[in-house]
Amino acid sequence: MNRNNTLYFIVGALVVGLIVVGVYIYNDRNSGVRIEIGEQGISVDDR
Repeated sequence: MNRNNTLYFIVGALVVGLIVVGVYIYNDRNSGVRIEIGEQGISVDDR
């Protein structure tokens, strides 16, 4: 590989890594317990 291809590979790997970390953090923040109170009573869901 020449120098430009190596640079593109490194930048691409960093972008993919950032996307994976972002998805992991997003899913982690949206996990937990959801509690709803409605006409049919109380509903508790694990995420």
